[in-house]
Amino acid sequence: MEQFTSLTGVAAPLEITNIDTDMIIPKQYLKTIKRTGLGEGLFAEMRYQDDGSENPDFVLNKPAYRNAKILVAGDNFGCGSSREHAPWALLDFGIRCVISTSFADIFYNNCFKNGILPIVVSPENLAKLLDDAKRGANATVSVDLEAQDIRGPDGGIIHFDIDPFRKHCLLNGLDDIGLTLKKSSQIEIFEKKSGAERFWL
Repeated sequence: MEQFTSLTGVAAPLEITNIDTDMIIPKQYLKTIKRTGLGEGLFAEMRYQDDGSENPDFVLNKPAYRNAKILVAGDNFGCGSSREHAPWALLDFGIRCVISTSFADIFYNNCFKNGILPIVVSPENLAKLLDDAKRGANATVSVDLEAQDIRGPDGGIIHFDIDPFRKHCLLNGLDDIGLTLKKSSQIEIFEKKSGAERFWL
């Protein structure tokens, strides 16, 4: 998993409440188990019109936000079904950080397992960040995970809280497999001992 230390980039405003995982990545894209290529389907039902052409009114189709790295979204982001394809699609598009007042638990956990930083802020701070994001490509936002700070384009700083263990994993690029491999020497010792003691297995 790619490490997350700090991130500076354009923040796209998506001021919609209860964005569920089917909105993030519709069901027709769930046939694959590959983590690549799903960026094309991100928010597909809002990004594309019935004829397959882009919807010019959708935020990520606007020139200022085509390369957005941060998403500033409404309450309860990632609710609905527990599809891990949702963070895969965000990551494949280039989104490394989602900021909201609240997240669905399963989506929130899946973000950390895939190198995306979900940040919970107060409604007041979300309003400030949405205002910054609406200023377009000329106003970048910086996220510093080590300091747990979000810095707006005018220098304003918003502090955020994060579980220390999850912070450690993101800073070091450790998903569940990576955490297990950190103990590979201990696992090897256990396997040798177990094999000797239970030779019939």
